[in-house]
This record gives sequence, structure tokens and C-alpha cells, in this order.
Amino acid sequence: MYFQHIYDKSLAQASYFIGCQKAGVAAVIDPKRDVDTYLEIAKQNNMKITHILETHIHADFLAGSRELAALTGAEMYLSAEGGPDWKYEFPHVDIKDGDVLKVGNLKIEVVHTPGHTPESISFLLTDTPASDEPVMLFTGDFVFVGDVGRPDLLEKAAGMKGTQDAGAKQMYQSINKFDALPEYIQVWPGHGAGSACGKALGAVPSTTVGYEKIRNWAFQHKNDEAGFVKYLLEDQPEPPKYFAMMKKLNKVDRPLLTAVPKLKQLDYNELTAALEKGIKLIDARDKTEFSKGFIPGSINIQGNNSFATWAGWFLTYEEPFILLADESQLDDLTRKLMRIGLDNIHGYIPSTKIWEENGGSLEKVNQINIEEFKTLQQEKDVQVVDLRGVAEYNAGHIKGADNVFVGTLVNNLDKISKDKKVLIHCQGGDRAAIAYSLLARNGYKNVLNYSPGMNEWMSQNNAIEY
Repeated sequence: MYFQHIYDKSLAQASYFIGCQKAGVAAVIDPKRDVDTYLEIAKQNNMKITHILETHIHADFLAGSRELAALTGAEMYLSAEGGPDWKYEFPHVDIKDGDVLKVGNLKIEVVHTPGHTPESISFLLTDTPASDEPVMLFTGDFVFVGDVGRPDLLEKAAGMKGTQDAGAKQMYQSINKFDALPEYIQVWPGHGAGSACGKALGAVPSTTVGYEKIRNWAFQHKNDEAGFVKYLLEDQPEPPKYFAMMKKLNKVDRPLLTAVPKLKQLDYNELTAALEKGIKLIDARDKTEFSKGFIPGSINIQGNNSFATWAGWFLTYEEPFILLADESQLDDLTRKLMRIGLDNIHGYIPSTKIWEENGGSLEKVNQINIEEFKTLQQEKDVQVVDLRGVAEYNAGHIKGADNVFVGTLVNNLDKISKDKKVLIHCQGGDRAAIAYSLLARNGYKNVLNYSPGMNEWMSQNNAIEY
């Protein structure tokens, strides 16, 4: 058996390449959309990809199953569980609980594990030349290292009312099914730490059934379904805005993108014409560089591992947008955007130089340190805005701070004063940089950024309230 774990740090998403070396055939589980990765693995190992599997209709990334099938001729084997509302709407092979797939000498059994979503399935792998006993379980968003998949995304992200409680109860039943498996089986989940598909995912890539039964909170609620459901649903992080679109695009037929596109570099006239039309400029530079000087109206979303997630909060799937990024970053950023279906890139500029050389002025971020923050905090006409998520805010915040989550900031501008001095902060500065740029874009001239945020505030033992 050949096995390779492929991990996308930007979305904390895992996919898997599993091959039978004797037969020269392979399966890919939950492929990302830039599928050249899998084609290269197959080429290097002299294998043909014949099977493409998905654990469920994903909400957090746009699966590359159809792109990979178009390029390889492989069949897609997708869940037929969950009822008529959970049918994939493009050609594929239906699979259900108990079905067995053969990939050369490898045997893959389908196990229905609903909870995260009604159609969710896991794949139990047996390497038949080595043993008749199963060796690996690919769980998708069912069981993670230290956590289980959240059942509230359908309700919170896709607007499907009344689904989270039903999903939590289904998850409880699926957990009992997992609990009955042999303890030695390796568990390979669909996500790791940093994913919004759970609230306490571990950072190591895999685990075992036995270890999860010891350490995973979900297995500490035997004969306590109500306690399990309560803990599973409380304090889940805000689901990114783009999740609803992923649910749709992963289910319906859609245009394919079988190669990473090359972006057009815009000249000054093209840039200004686009900006005059209202096309957004996403500045992917580090927040420190952005703060020193930025093109008015641009939005700072740093090109780090969180780039795609935040882009999904502030860009729609209909609008074109422009990137400001060094040419060396373009392939990486384009791939990150592809993985959530944001393909409508109008072009790019490599720096602010083109703007300055043509007489354009730059704006700067008004930064303040902790001493300035404390002084201003005491003034009468001041508003402190904590940009973190609700659960983070409730776990401890600066006294008197209003909570406006950065992801929903544009829809809550009425909560931000245009008359008072507004002091913004988050945990460590990244979200505050986004927020500052959004507020500046919306005409706010009264914002001061306390970039070190709660990290510095807590390290100096300043008071917080709950």
C-alpha cells in the first residue's frame, strides 16, 4: 500500500492519496481544488487515479473531485445517504453504508456517520495483503483529534433552521458506532487545528480509536446524550460567510477550473478604472507594511494561512477583485482563493509604487500603544471595540468594550461611532488590521488601532471582565 497525507495549512484541510502499488491504481479522498498535487504524486509513483471519494458535501472548501475526474477519467464515489435533500446533482457513483470498494488489493468499506451533516460517511480501509483486519479510518468531519464535527453549520451558515439539534443527536449515535471499533485503528480526519469545523481540534495529523476514547471530550458523555448535545453546540466559533456558498457549489454542477490561472498585471489606467467602478483592492501585504502606507479604499487581508478564510468573509462570488501582492506570492494566493471558489480575480499590482508614481497619496494607520490606549480609555467620548468572536469576548474582555466581530463588521457599521474616538483591538492585531481598513474604506477618520490587543493586555495582568 502507498499512502500520502496532503495538508493545506491555509484551511487546515487534509486529503489523502492511497494506492495499491501492485496494481498501480489509487484513490484520492476529499481532494482540494488545485489538483496538480495529486497528479504529480500519481506520476512519481507510476499510478493511475481510478477512484475519487468524498466524506460529505463540504462547507469549508470547494472540493476538486470534478476537476480531478475530468483530468484522469476516474470515477467519483459519493454518499447517497441523508435523504433526497442531500443528493449530489452531477454524474457520480452512489455509495451507502456497508458498500465495499476495491482499489487494487485495498478494500474500502463505507460507514455512514451522520451528525456533522446527514450524508456524512467515513471510509474504513483494509490492506488485504497485510491483514484481514482494517487499519485506517478516514473520518472527514466526523471525528477529529480531540474533537468531533460541529452540527450547527447547516443552520448558522446555510440557514437551514432546526438542523443543529437533530445533527447533534445523530452525532451522539455515530460516536457510539465509532466507540465499537477496535482501538488499534488509525484515525485520519479531514481537518486539524485552525479549522472552523470544530472548536478544539488537535494539531497532530492523526490519532487512533483507542486514544480518542481516552482523551476526546465526546467520549466522556456515556449515557448522557443531553450533556453531549449541550457541550457540542455551545461556544462554537462563527462560521465564515462563504460556507453557505461552498455547500451549494459542492452539490450542484458548476464550471471547472483544471489549472491554476495566471493573473494579469494591471497598469495605472486599468487600476484606476477598476477602482472607479467599485472593484475591491485586496492588499495582501503584512499588516506592518500596510500600516505604513496604503492605497485609499483598499482592504488589508494578509497573505498568510488565514488569507482565504477572511477573503471569504468580505468578497462575494459575483464581484471581481484586485490583488496587491508581490509576484512571488501570486501562485500561492491564487491557489488559496481557488480552494474556496473565489476565481474572479480582475488582476494584480505588485506594490503601491504604481499609485505613488502617478501622484496618488497613501493613507496610514493610526496606531497606539498600550499606554496611549489606557489614557484614551479614560476619556468621555471614546468607544472601545473588541473585534474578536463572541466566545472569545465572553471568555474575558477589556472592561467597557463593545463586541463587534470583524467578520460581520460591514453589516454592523451602525454600532461603530463616527463621532467618538474609536479604539479597536483583537487578540494579536491581524483582525484589527482588517477592521481598520474596512472602517477607513467606509469613511471613518476617528479610528485608532491598538494592534497588540489582548495578547499584550493579558501579559501585563491588566483587568478584564466576563
